Amino acid sequence: MTVPDTDLLHRLDDLSDRVELVLWDLLSPLPTEVAERVSLVQIGHYWVQPDRWRRLTEVPNLRYVQLPSAGFEHALPLIPPGVTLCNGRGVHSTGTAELALALILAAQRGLPDALVAQREGRWFSPELPSLADRRVLVVGAGSVAQAVVDRLRPFEVELSLVARTARPGVHGIDELPQLLARTDIVVLTVPYSASTHHLLDAERLAALPDGALVVNVARGRVVDTEALLAELTSGRLRAALDVTDPEPLPAEHPLWHAPNTIITAHQGGNSDATYPRVAALLRRQLEHLLAGEPLDNVVTHS
Repeated sequence: MTVPDTDLLHRLDDLSDRVELVLWDLLSPLPTEVAERVSLVQIGHYWVQPDRWRRLTEVPNLRYVQLPSAGFEHALPLIPPGVTLCNGRGVHSTGTAELALALILAAQRGLPDALVAQREGRWFSPELPSLADRRVLVVGAGSVAQAVVDRLRPFEVELSLVARTARPGVHGIDELPQLLARTDIVVLTVPYSASTHHLLDAERLAALPDGALVVNVARGRVVDTEALLAELTSGRLRAALDVTDPEPLPAEHPLWHAPNTIITAHQGGNSDATYPRVAALLRRQLEHLLAGEPLDNVVTHS
């Protein structure tokens, strides 16, 4: 199998008596005799360039591609036929949930304004909304959603969850309009797909009460950017966004300067907690393969 960096190579070095590990960044071709032996390729962080992925077609016996990310929509059109794609579900859950909570607290407690006041040497002590007692709606049912929920519970919030289909303790997506109408903070954690494209559109954003906070740690296109921008510009809603549409957000985009808005540059999984978690997932996958067992996190068989 191939690994994208020396960090992962070293973390899995103890498996080298059972697995041939090859360092490959997909920027240049593998020697033919090596390429013929590769059956699994681990993709590196933030490898989204299609030209890089086309190298996968040069691996004649490729059977598996492992992503480091939970999101996989970018990879689907780039996987060669007959290859199994596995995502990195769980790898970024902790980091993304940490950032979601940080964004909520920063927005609720006015930290951006406090930092401006600090730079100006100005004593600034407004009364601000708490996180405690807010009505928080988490939209999603995956590992990121669960990690967000686990971190919110100690903050004494009124917590509601939404998934594609209803089950005990979880609302169905068809209930979203009614739930939004009584939500102070909505946290988006869903994967991007045709069914989640503009999940928060103009109509659903309008359903939120005045002053509600939209937190997006999912994908930018889950929210209608123009509709959100209109709500932010009017001052009716607030936002804390780790993802945007478009992304990266161009320097001249008006979202940068929208009032009551915090933007981070897709930082949810960009922490040093990622590396041991990628290694742990890949180790489990290799043990499954060595034992002839099914892999975890299978997204699709091309």
